[in-house]
Amino acid sequence: QVQLVESGGGLVQPGGSLRLSCAASGSINRINVMGWYRQALGGQRELVARFYSNGNTNVADSVKGRFTISRDNARTTLYLQMNSLKPEDTAVYYCNAIRIGTTYWGQGTQVTVSS
Repeated sequence: QVQLVESGGGLVQPGGSLRLSCAASGSINRINVMGWYRQALGGQRELVARFYSNGNTNVADSVKGRFTISRDNARTTLYLQMNSLKPEDTAVYYCNAIRIGTTYWGQGTQVTVSS
């Protein structure tokens, strides 16, 4: 089992920044990939960015150049640095991990971009 706990969401004005954190615990060895997804009200959950165990990353086109995904050296915390936030970035952001074919989700953290 893998437990994921997100933090760092909140209300921010357009153009502002936030950093989300995802603390992983439990059987974190052999996690193949971790990522951030988001789901706007009434919308589908969509991929934001992923961090692979080999260090490779990929970022959705909609946030490329504004969002950066990273992970600490201990491989216990995943980050999402979000800059130049737009109202359309408003969503619940979820942390995700895949370990030996099993997918785990955090409870989500709300990000609201509004003036």
